[in-house]
Amino acid sequence: MIKEDVYCKKLKCGLDVYLILKKGYKKKFAIYATRYGSIDSEFIVPGENTPTKVPDGIAHFLEHKLFEKEYGNVFDKFAEFGASANAYTSYTHTAYLFSCTDNFEENLELLIDFVQEPYFTEESIEKEKGIIEQELKMYSDDPNWQVFLNLLKAMYKAHPVRNDIGGTVDSIKYINAETLYKCYNTFYHPENMVLLAIGDFNPEKIFNQIENNFNSREYKPQGEITRIYPQEQDEINKNLIEEKLSVAEPLFFMGFKDRNVGFGGEKLFRKEITTRILLDMVLGRSSNLYKELYEDGLIDDRFQIDYDGRKNYGYCVLGGPTQDPYTLHKRILEAIGKTKNILNEDTFERIKKKMVGNYIRGLNSQEFISSVFVSYYFSDIDVFRYLDVLEKITFRDTLYRFEDLIDPNYHSCSIIMPE
Repeated sequence: MIKEDVYCKKLKCGLDVYLILKKGYKKKFAIYATRYGSIDSEFIVPGENTPTKVPDGIAHFLEHKLFEKEYGNVFDKFAEFGASANAYTSYTHTAYLFSCTDNFEENLELLIDFVQEPYFTEESIEKEKGIIEQELKMYSDDPNWQVFLNLLKAMYKAHPVRNDIGGTVDSIKYINAETLYKCYNTFYHPENMVLLAIGDFNPEKIFNQIENNFNSREYKPQGEITRIYPQEQDEINKNLIEEKLSVAEPLFFMGFKDRNVGFGGEKLFRKEITTRILLDMVLGRSSNLYKELYEDGLIDDRFQIDYDGRKNYGYCVLGGPTQDPYTLHKRILEAIGKTKNILNEDTFERIKKKMVGNYIRGLNSQEFISSVFVSYYFSDIDVFRYLDVLEKITFRDTLYRFEDLIDPNYHSCSIIMPE
C-alpha cells in the first residue's frame, strides 16, 4: 500500500543499514543512532561481571562531546559541505543526523567518521560541564519542561525515566574522560547501532561506501549489553506535584502509569497503536469530552494527549494551559469514569482511517520517517508494518486497553501555578 523501496543489509561488524529510496527528492537525509539513552545509567559491559554505575546525564553529555574534535567543531565541517546537522538524546537512544541537497556522500562519510572517532580531553570536558550546567538551569526555569518532568517524578518511584535526560548540575560534576570512554566503547559498537539514509541515490553505491568505511575499522564482535534498571512497582509515587514558576497562567498535566510492560516487538507496537486510538476516542479534538471542556473554558487548542510506550515503561499524558487546573482534573476524572460505556465502533473506525492518512502523509517527510524508524527500531519494531498492525486492531481491543490503562488509582498530576 505505501509503495516504499527499502533496502537493508547487516554488515560484518554487526551494523544494520537501511536505505530508503525516494525518487525525485532533492533533499537527502541520514541518521546514525545508538540504543543508548538517559535511562541506561547502570549496565554490565560485555565480558565483565561487575555492574557499572555512571552519573545521570552522561548519554547526553557524550552526545555533546562527540561533535568536538582535535581539528575543531564537526558542525563547521558539515556546513562546509552544505549540510544541516543535528543530534538528540532521548530516554532510550541517541541519534546523529544531517540533511543536504548536495555532497551527500561526503556528508555521510563525515557522519560515520565523527561518531566513530571520539576525542575527549579533561580540559574540554570541564568546559562542557559549564555549558551543560547552564542548559540544565535554563530547563529548570522552563515551565513546559518542568510540568512534564514533575509528572514523571510523580508517577515513577525508581525507574530512571523520572530523571532529567541531561542529569543534574550535581551529577555531571562526576563525569570524566575515563567514564565517557567506557560508555562510548560499550554503547557505540556497531552491533548496538543502526544507520538509515533516505533520498534519491544509487543504493548499491551507498552500501559499498558504508561497508568500506566500517570494514577498515576491524570491529570485533561485542556481545549483548546487560542493562540494569531498578524494580519499579505498579503503584504511583505521588498523586500530585505542584510548583510555582513565572507563568502567565497555570499548567496542568495528568498521566496514567502503564503497568502492562516488559515486552517489545509487534506486541508492543500493537499496544501503542491501540492506546493512541483509545486516547483519541476519549479526549481527541472530535470527542464530546474535549468539546465540553473547550466550551466551558477549561482547555484551549493547546491541550494535548500523548503516549510513550517502551519495553520497560509506559505512560499517557494529557493536559495543557488552563485557568482552573483543579476543576479540569475533577471534570476529566468524572467523565473518564463514564466514558467507556459511551465509546462506539463508528468513532473507532473513523479514527483508524485518520491514522492511516496521517501515517501515509508522514512518509513524505524524511524527518518523520527517520525519527519514528529509529525510535521503533530499538524496540524491535518495524515501522513499515504500521498499516498491517493497525488493520488487525479491533474495537474490542480498545475496550480491553481502557481497562488496562485508564485506572484512576494509577494516575498522577503535575501543576505549575503562577508565582
